[in-house]
Amino acid sequence: MIFVRAKRWLLLGIVIVLVVGCAQRVLTQTPVATHDAPIYWPTAGWRSTTPEEQGMDSDQLSEMLGTIQEQNYEIDSVTIVRNGYMIADARIHPFSSTSKHNIYSCTKSVVSALIGIAIDEGYIEGMQQPVLSFFPKQTIVNRDANKNAMTLEHLLTMTTGIRCEDSYLYSWTGLNQMRESEDWVQFVLDLPMQGEPGAQFEYCNGASFLLSAIIQETTGKSAIEFAEEHLFGPLGISDIDWSSSPQGISIGYSELRMHPHDMAKIGYLYLNDGQWDGEQIIPSEWVRASTSKFISATLEDGYGYQWWVDDSGMYLALGYRGQFIFVIPEKEMVVVFTSSLEDSDFYVPQTLLNEFIIPAAIASSALPDNPEGVALLESLIEELASP
Repeated sequence: MIFVRAKRWLLLGIVIVLVVGCAQRVLTQTPVATHDAPIYWPTAGWRSTTPEEQGMDSDQLSEMLGTIQEQNYEIDSVTIVRNGYMIADARIHPFSSTSKHNIYSCTKSVVSALIGIAIDEGYIEGMQQPVLSFFPKQTIVNRDANKNAMTLEHLLTMTTGIRCEDSYLYSWTGLNQMRESEDWVQFVLDLPMQGEPGAQFEYCNGASFLLSAIIQETTGKSAIEFAEEHLFGPLGISDIDWSSSPQGISIGYSELRMHPHDMAKIGYLYLNDGQWDGEQIIPSEWVRASTSKFISATLEDGYGYQWWVDDSGMYLALGYRGQFIFVIPEKEMVVVFTSSLEDSDFYVPQTLLNEFIIPAAIASSALPDNPEGVALLESLIEELASP
C-alpha cells in the first residue's frame, strides 16, 4: 500500500529509538504459548509480545491501521490477541485506555454464558424448560399452543415464533414499544405468536431480555449480580456498567459497557472451552453448543445460543454500530473491535479482519524478528491515539 511505504520513509527518523525500546521489551517477553497449555491467564491483565513472536506479520497489521486512518472509519479500538498474548492494541482518539464502550448486542453473548452457568449450577432445569414456566405469577394474553411450547432453547436461538418486530428490519418499532411499556417482561410475554417455535430464525431483542429476566427469576440475582459472582469476578473483570429496566432487570439485549480488554477475555474464555486458570467457568458442552450453527441466520451464516457462527469455523458476538468479539479457533486468535460506525459501514471491522488480520497470522510458531515493522506498527498506534 502506498500509505505504508510513504509512512515508513517519514518514520525513519524515529525507528532507531523505537527499535531499541522494542528490543528491550522483547527480551523480557514470553515465547509463543499454546492453546493446550496456556503459560499464564490474563486475569490481572494481558501480557504483550510483538506480532512476529506469535507468528503474525506486523506489516499487514500496519496496513490495516493505515486503512482505518486513510478512510477515517469511525472505529474506536482494535484489540488483537493470539496464543493468549496481546499483539496489537489500538485506541483511536478520543477513545482512550480508560474508556468503556457500550457493546450493544454483544451483551446477548454474555447473557448466554450466564444461562449456561445457571443451568450448570442447578438454578435452571434445562434447555427444554417452557418459557412460561419461569413466570408462573404472570397472567399472559395471546396464549396458545405455540406459546406454551416455546422453550428456553427457542429464546437462545432466536426461534421463538413471537411476533417481536423489534430489530433493525422493523426500524426497532417493537423495541421502542417495549421500552415505553410499564412492564417489559409482561410486554414480551403478551406478544402474539406468528408461527411455531423452532421453525425459523427471527431476531428478537425481547427474547434476550427474557433471558436476563429468567436469570433473575431463578437465581434471585440480577444478571449483573450473577455475572459478578460467576463470570466477571473469576475473569478479573470489575469496571463495567449495565443498565436495567424500570423493574431492575439487567437489559439482556444491550447496554453492557466494558473495556475492550475485558471483551477479549470473554472471547478467550470461549476459545479455551469455558476453562479459566484451572476452573471450568462455563461447561465446555455449553460453549460448543453456543458456538455451533443451530439455524441459518441473517447477519452471518448461522446462529447458535446468542452467538453468530461463520461457516469458516469462526464465531462472533456482534453489536450495533460495529461492536465485535471475533473468535477464530483455527488461528488461536481473539479480535475485538469497538466502533461508532454508521449502518453502511457496519461490516468494515469484519472486512479488516478478513483482509488483513487473519492473513497476517501466517505461521503457528514465531517468525523472524521484524524491528522496523514493529516500530511502524507501534508508531501508528501512538498516532491514532493522539488528537
